[in-house]
Amino acid sequence: MEKLTFYALSAPEKLDRIGAYLSERLIRDVSRHRYGYVCIAMEALDQLLMACHCQSINLFVESFLKMVAKLLESEKPNLQILGTNSVRSSAGGRRWRRFAKRHGCHSTSWIRMSGIKGLQGVVRKTVNDELQANIWDPQHMDKIVPSLLFNLQHVEEAESRSPSPLQATEKEKESPTELAERCLRELLGRAAYGNIKNAIKPVLIHLDNHSLWEPKIFATRCFRIIMYSIQPQHSHLVIQQLLGHLDANSKSAATVRAGIVEVLSEAAVIAASGSVGPTVLEVFNTLLRQLRLSIDYALTGSYDCTAGVSTKIIKEHEERMFQEAVIKTIGGASCGAWRFSVLWGCGRRVVWFGPWLLPFISSLPDRENRNRLTQIMLLKSLLQVSVGFQCSNMLTALPSAFLDRLLSSALMEDAEIRLFVLEILISFIDRHGNRQKFATIRSVTISDISVLKLKVEKCSRQDTVFMKKHGQQLYRHIYLICKEESNVQAHYEALYSMLMLISIELANEEVVVDLIRLVLAVQEIAQINEDNLTAYNRCALFALGAAYLNLISQLITVPTFCQHIHEVIQMRQKEAPYLLPEDVFVERPRLSKSLDRLGPEVFFWQSKISEVLGGSGYNSDRLSTPYVPQLTDEDRLSKRKSIGETISLQVEVESRNNRTFCGAILFLIARAGVLSIRSTF
Repeated sequence: MEKLTFYALSAPEKLDRIGAYLSERLIRDVSRHRYGYVCIAMEALDQLLMACHCQSINLFVESFLKMVAKLLESEKPNLQILGTNSVRSSAGGRRWRRFAKRHGCHSTSWIRMSGIKGLQGVVRKTVNDELQANIWDPQHMDKIVPSLLFNLQHVEEAESRSPSPLQATEKEKESPTELAERCLRELLGRAAYGNIKNAIKPVLIHLDNHSLWEPKIFATRCFRIIMYSIQPQHSHLVIQQLLGHLDANSKSAATVRAGIVEVLSEAAVIAASGSVGPTVLEVFNTLLRQLRLSIDYALTGSYDCTAGVSTKIIKEHEERMFQEAVIKTIGGASCGAWRFSVLWGCGRRVVWFGPWLLPFISSLPDRENRNRLTQIMLLKSLLQVSVGFQCSNMLTALPSAFLDRLLSSALMEDAEIRLFVLEILISFIDRHGNRQKFATIRSVTISDISVLKLKVEKCSRQDTVFMKKHGQQLYRHIYLICKEESNVQAHYEALYSMLMLISIELANEEVVVDLIRLVLAVQEIAQINEDNLTAYNRCALFALGAAYLNLISQLITVPTFCQHIHEVIQMRQKEAPYLLPEDVFVERPRLSKSLDRLGPEVFFWQSKISEVLGGSGYNSDRLSTPYVPQLTDEDRLSKRKSIGETISLQVEVESRNNRTFCGAILFLIARAGVLSIRSTF
């Protein structure tokens, strides 16, 4: 071997003939089962390849790869391992693709281990020399990546048993699955910007071909490996490919789409922490488009909305599962600096998705239901994003345009939509986690509020400005929501939480006075009953006022005010328990039909409250003035009959106020994919 090496180095032009001769001998010896000579030939080639670095080595490499290919095509495991070991130590040449094609994805783990190690050698060699661009070509990635994914996916029972320390060294204990993961991470870690697409596409195809989106466990694992292996600045490229794949599968089964969305959710959270670019907004827009399509599929029972027929059976519960996955993903993807952009995007669409939603199918009879479902899904998405939203400045968290659109939805007659709006507002206002500390609305007997351990801070200047700007708007909407006959216990609990959170998070003396006036006006709604509310609604409003005044009286610690509130509550407990939360907000509420014959002693009186608080420095003139909501054109929304009418009215109002802004919004809608817009503007 020493003489042969010396000869090859002295006469490099002979290398191609040496290689051709050894290749011929090896092929002949394999055919004649002379395996000892086969090993000698491969060892000679390996050593020559390691020793020689001349310009003509490419021809020698061709002979080497012919020999490797012959070994890999053999049915003998020992010969296959001999070939992969040679590739691992001396990988190179343009014909290594045959190795990738023949790579050991067999049932025997030690053969698979050898094959993966060979692939690892190919990757390490080719990405660092002049052949670097070659390895990332689609025809090569289509062989390497699926082979690694197969080994990553296929875990044998034998591999789950821990080998004896005497049987294997620490290196040998590594399973094909672990080695395949390491090799995949190494491959992806070396991928440049222009190579990401070719590396990811085979992953998507493999998951499609083997139905691995449902269940999503393996798909999620794959993309976690991918996202943590590639360079952080390339993360958005992976997200873009997942988004494109989701669009390409828009007519696949809901379970498949849900799997892709949940994988996207995992990947987007990782990408959003470090990548730059419009990643999160792209995710948001694509998911809303898929949400819209899913609603149509569920309502029409067809993937072809225009034809109304489909060869596939659409299961409504699976579409609901997909919709929930989309909502969860919108919340997960909108983190950090991106959260506000997603919030504004959701809020912008909450109302404006209405009458122009899918105009190409607007002739269908269930259009109103479609609009309603879209509103609900958008509000669910907005709630998911708002949970955990931390912003010390409420003017930033709830800018005027965003708050206006949100509150407009609060005035719809649909009870579910109103509840979502209340929950969203509560999520924004509750910056210190106080909501969970409240005693339930069913209890007004708390005599010491300190047991709740509420976190109360002095109202900041920004919060004061926010309440001066938007306080009356919030009060007005709370007042109008209280007048809705379709309210149930959840609405009253949300109203209670909202009143308390405003008192804790945003209140100064002026705000406290206005909230007390508001609650007394709500009591008057139930007492006079001009809106012909049911007995339950009236009792619930009385109970809501009692629950709020009980806690606010302890927050502002004015003894005479506390005394008056407790006296009224005690009188109700004796004479009219159906006016207290304990009797109203239960599974079977105790109600009374004689609400019009109640005595004055069971009411909270504005004159008395004004007197006792005025003596403690509060504005008695303002306290003694009954709250009257400042109604605007927008408040006609509270009497509308449908979402479509709501939106049409808002268009009229805003068109008069700001045509430029509406035009900008319409432009954004057009970009989001709406095909035509009503000309009534």
